[in-house]
Amino acid sequence: MTSRFDAGLYRWVTDLAQQTPEPVNEAVRFFSDYGLGVFAVLMLLAWWRARSAEPARMAATLAVPLAVVATFVVNDLVKALFDEQRPCRTLHTVTVEPCPALGDWSFPSNHTAIAVASATALLVAHRRLGWTAVPVALLMAVSRVWIGVHYPHDVLAAAVVGVAVAWPLTVAAGRAAPAVEQLRGTRWLGPLLGQVPVGAPAGGTPPLG
Repeated sequence: MTSRFDAGLYRWVTDLAQQTPEPVNEAVRFFSDYGLGVFAVLMLLAWWRARSAEPARMAATLAVPLAVVATFVVNDLVKALFDEQRPCRTLHTVTVEPCPALGDWSFPSNHTAIAVASATALLVAHRRLGWTAVPVALLMAVSRVWIGVHYPHDVLAAAVVGVAVAWPLTVAAGRAAPAVEQLRGTRWLGPLLGQVPVGAPAGGTPPLG
């Protein structure tokens, strides 16, 4: 599949990147390639804070990485269905990132799907950390176009996949609160899952905060 309806916007972004100082482009490329690590740090922070929270919040927090993995699987299945070549291959543009090989499909963006899924799931599990993750996810999406490896519609579609998969899975995870409450009383998992706050409800949707 070859998509050209947003090729003009793609060219405008990549041309702008070529006019940008090299140190800026190198920073964007580094973030685009390795910035997903930021979400791993945020997930660890969410887990640490959930140790002193109600079981529903811990259940949602534990579901965050699972929701991200599920998003990646769904996104990769969609990618395999469309077989869209990278825009730098189709449009022969000069890009910040070396153009991926033929057969390394473009639509939708895995990096963006993972970033958006992480931010979405964190919003459910821990609102403050989630709102920290949202701009990082947006920057990841923009960076994928900036370095030239994705069309704008690649990252938009990936964002939809990220929200559509991660949100319901993380919300549903709150129903596992009774199991978390039980595991908190075990010898080996109790220290990892924390203690049940006095007067905290065991089940239900994790409150944002």
